[in-house]
Amino acid sequence: MGDPNVLVTGSAGHLGCALMLSLPSLGYTPIGIDILASETTTHVGSIADRGFVASLFRWYPSIQHVLHVATLHKPHVDSHSKSDFVDVNITGTLNLLEEAAYKKDKAIESFVFTSTTSAFGRALSPRPGEPAAWITEDVVPIPKNIYGVTKVAAEDMCRLVQAQTGLPVVVLRTSRFFPEADDDADRRALVGGGDDGDGDENLKVLELAYRRVDIADVVSACVCAMRKAKELRWGEYVISAPPPFRDDPEILKRLDSEAEELYVECVPSIKETFEMKEWRFLPRLDRVYDSSKAIQELEWQPQYTIQNAVDKIKAGEEWRSDLTFKVGKKGYHEVSTGVYTIR
Repeated sequence: MGDPNVLVTGSAGHLGCALMLSLPSLGYTPIGIDILASETTTHVGSIADRGFVASLFRWYPSIQHVLHVATLHKPHVDSHSKSDFVDVNITGTLNLLEEAAYKKDKAIESFVFTSTTSAFGRALSPRPGEPAAWITEDVVPIPKNIYGVTKVAAEDMCRLVQAQTGLPVVVLRTSRFFPEADDDADRRALVGGGDDGDGDENLKVLELAYRRVDIADVVSACVCAMRKAKELRWGEYVISAPPPFRDDPEILKRLDSEAEELYVECVPSIKETFEMKEWRFLPRLDRVYDSSKAIQELEWQPQYTIQNAVDKIKAGEEWRSDLTFKVGKKGYHEVSTGVYTIR
């Protein structure tokens, strides 16, 4: 192993851990930081501590890439103050951006900020009877809580520092990839599922059509962003499994009330596969994330699509990536430790 060349923040969380486990086999030497000690954490410390952040670039002048994953997340809204969110999500991001931008040794080649599709907020929730929202990078965010507000502000900080310093920055708005059960009991009830088992799996497979991505595909998106950042200089991308649906007014209208019919029309073999599993379909989809820009500009090649999942399940094979199980559950809903959790 050579000198460390990738700094991963939030290394004890879902994505941070996945990156620390995956990067060495891809030719990178990462170091991980988090406020929580773990097997994938090299140094314990907070990104809100400017001195700690600055010391990392002094200790490791060989760092060429920053993968910024650490964040206070939606589950922390009820356990942390708004100022906590500002300290970590905005000030922490600024600390990393400026220390990376003004690094005295060889210039940083990429700064990849992992944001969230939750930043779109109220733009994601048309009322029943209205067409589903087709979500691209052009949709204007309407944050609905302090989490969304601070993530959007952090994205704006990324754009500002990039424009002022030339630091190559890529923002990835990722959809959900956590393995824990959905925290919305009403959504779980739509497919007859509890916290675990077939109901939860049923829901997650359905989500691959419009609001979910496998963690292995998020890792590959981060790597693509690292490799393309110097060429792009700036970019912002939705990262979600490619939807089987089209951005068509009639289809978006039908998703409001005929989601099952569209699943069957657009995903070959899904009807018989779901019948075999005794699974249900969702009656309505309120949004669809479009990741085509990332596929085109980042040359990202997501593997874990809903069609892939249906084909694997039909063949009696595991539809999730091996990395999903290597990372495991990180206590997404356990906020008492203050661990940085991510989507």
